[in-house]
Amino acid sequence: MDASGGVGMGFTLIWIVVLFGIMYFLMIRPQRKEQKRMTAMLNSMEVGDSVVTTSGFYGVIIDMTEEDVIVEFGNNRNCRIPMRKQAIAEVEKADQASA
Repeated sequence: MDASGGVGMGFTLIWIVVLFGIMYFLMIRPQRKEQKRMTAMLNSMEVGDSVVTTSGFYGVIIDMTEEDVIVEFGNNRNCRIPMRKQAIAEVEKADQASA
């Protein structure tokens, strides 16, 4: 009778490992992949690139520092707003925008 209890415990342990494996591939791995993509996108930004902020505003990068960017919005040349790089949702390179 003790042997069957050990077999049941073994299957339970295998199912727990399988469930954690599935959870890793469905939740944690895609999140890390997206985080790497965002980091690469933010590191490749340059002055003159068109951007979309997380709040949905379209603009052009006119100056950059390590953590911040200054984005110019619209046709009004006086509308320049400094913001964190993490507030950028999408980047379109300057050479792609003109093509």
